[in-house]
Amino acid sequence: MTQEPKSHARHCLLFLTLIASLFCGYAATAKEAPVKVYILAGQSNMVGIGQFTGGSKGWEGEFSGLELSNYPGSYDASVDYAAMQPTKVIPYENTQTARKESLPQEGVNVLRGFIEMPESGVYEFKSGWAGSSHNIMRVDGQETYRKELDAKEATTTPVQIKAGKKVPFEITYLKTGGNMVGWFGRTDLPGTLQTVVLKEGKFPYLLDAEGNFAPRDDVWYRGVVTATGNKWLNYGCGGNASSIGAELGFGHKVGDLHDEPVILLKTSQGNRSLGWDFLPPGSERFEFTDEAGVTWVHAGYKDTAERWVKGTEPTPIPWYGGKQYDECFDAAKDVLANFDKEFPQWADRGYEIAGFGWWQGHKDGGQQGDGKAGPLATRYEHNLAHLIRTLRSEFNAPDAPFVVATCGFEGGEGWEPGSSADTIFKAQMAVSDPVKYPEFAGNVMSVDIRPFYRPSEQSPRKQGFHYHGNAETYMLVGEAMGQAMLRLKCAESQ
Repeated sequence: MTQEPKSHARHCLLFLTLIASLFCGYAATAKEAPVKVYILAGQSNMVGIGQFTGGSKGWEGEFSGLELSNYPGSYDASVDYAAMQPTKVIPYENTQTARKESLPQEGVNVLRGFIEMPESGVYEFKSGWAGSSHNIMRVDGQETYRKELDAKEATTTPVQIKAGKKVPFEITYLKTGGNMVGWFGRTDLPGTLQTVVLKEGKFPYLLDAEGNFAPRDDVWYRGVVTATGNKWLNYGCGGNASSIGAELGFGHKVGDLHDEPVILLKTSQGNRSLGWDFLPPGSERFEFTDEAGVTWVHAGYKDTAERWVKGTEPTPIPWYGGKQYDECFDAAKDVLANFDKEFPQWADRGYEIAGFGWWQGHKDGGQQGDGKAGPLATRYEHNLAHLIRTLRSEFNAPDAPFVVATCGFEGGEGWEPGSSADTIFKAQMAVSDPVKYPEFAGNVMSVDIRPFYRPSEQSPRKQGFHYHGNAETYMLVGEAMGQAMLRLKCAESQ
């Protein structure tokens, strides 16, 4: 009888020991598996200018012959209003005039007119605002928009329209009052993420099982300074809610690598040079003699003039060398210094800097493919190497892998040897040369993005310094940067 309690106690002790070991093991695992943080930085292309859609615009000159017909009674779906005599017809000179007028407060209102598009394409139409958004729109006899009275969301059906062809449209409003406003946009614009993914079948991993764009639930995006998103990684982490940057392709690559959660901390600003705005702390002045034989002194870190003629006194301005560096990376440091508050879901795990990504160069002359290289281009390699060292030091990540994406404007075609574009590109490639930079061997990798350039006719817009907003370009750059990071991480683990 005395043995049973002892045996029971022993079993309880073993059970409690097992439970305790499991909890201790969990705690140890949590401490050994901090959240992986990747810091992405650069200028406007890192901010993200790749277009998700073709965008939308308000009704303008594409709409003509506008007439509002008002019919007696309440809306009845069984009534053919086109065959019914209206109580009054109100013509409008243009869409601007129509937008200023409110719909009559009594009866059923039907707006009719014509649409003529300058480009052939597939168009999506949205009509009405607030109460007037409850309507049915038809273009050339095809229903393109419907929002019933009890519906929260509208249903839209894109329609094909040929350039220069006038097609009739009709909007039947289900409520009185409100304004006659509307928007439209192309859904088949080349180079948008929607077109590239949904129509061309590229980057299928961006979609869920139902074919909708879906966020990752293991990669968190946090943007500071610009592109200030704070959400699971998806489109809309670029310069606005309908644009992307390199973070999207990059995040999917590194997210697939890690079992731990990943944070992409992006700190970037457009129209900034490495040779002035992003100058890292410790950068020294340098001299450059121009083609006229004038020797200029170019700023070092904290200098309040970008350049001045040697032997003269600089004239201060309300900016200084490295101010953008300080603003961007101080903002990133603030996020990490308040990690538990910024990311309460991972407050007990901590973080480690897993790597850096840099995509920049335009403001230093990266689009200037002819003539002699300018001063900032000639200094680019020195500044980039210093940037790598400084960021690793300031973020206490001396061995963190570093990926550099090059300039790739025009795909490199027509660049003259010795031009600014050529010089910056070679500088960006040089920092991963193990012979030239032994300290960077196996931990810095450069990515040549020239093959990812797409011409304007394959893109949503014509804007070369933003790669024409081509989402495929931005996705391919991000994927290549991510793939390079994976190779560096694999080398790091060996």
